[in-house]
Amino acid sequence: MASLTEELILILQNEMDTYESLLPIVEKKTRIIVNNDLQTLREITDKEQITVERIQSLERKREEIIKNMATVMNKKPNELNLKTLIKLLDKRPDEQLKLSRLHDSLTGIIRRLQVINDRNSSLIKQSLEMIEFNMNLIQSTRMAPGNSNYTRGASHFEMQDIRTGMFDAKQ
Repeated sequence: MASLTEELILILQNEMDTYESLLPIVEKKTRIIVNNDLQTLREITDKEQITVERIQSLERKREEIIKNMATVMNKKPNELNLKTLIKLLDKRPDEQLKLSRLHDSLTGIIRRLQVINDRNSSLIKQSLEMIEFNMNLIQSTRMAPGNSNYTRGASHFEMQDIRTGMFDAKQ
């Protein structure tokens, strides 16, 4: 059991380090979204994806360790989470303290990431809404018949030549 606990502490430390390495990436992503730099956004998203894949791998290892610990402790794996495990380690205060600190640190980092990701999501949504608005505006001005310059003969208007749609298919 002691080696499983040590292995869990090591995996959690690796997870925390990986999450911490993700923070500057998502913060930089915010600036990139604001600057509307699509090329750099693709590059940073690729870096972010690599980091997320590493986190997922560590999560699978963590789940496997928890499952093994549950078996050793004669518990159901779905009932044993990190908080419960911390409470059960009352006879091993050093490991209990390490796990508790890691839990608190991970919780704080994940909350920060969630706030930043929510902000990035909102920025992207606003950007898409602006693009949609601009597309509708452009489309409505191209589709409007005649001109809006009224003269004395306002009852007579000229139809503008509307041969091309929004996109020129000849290019």
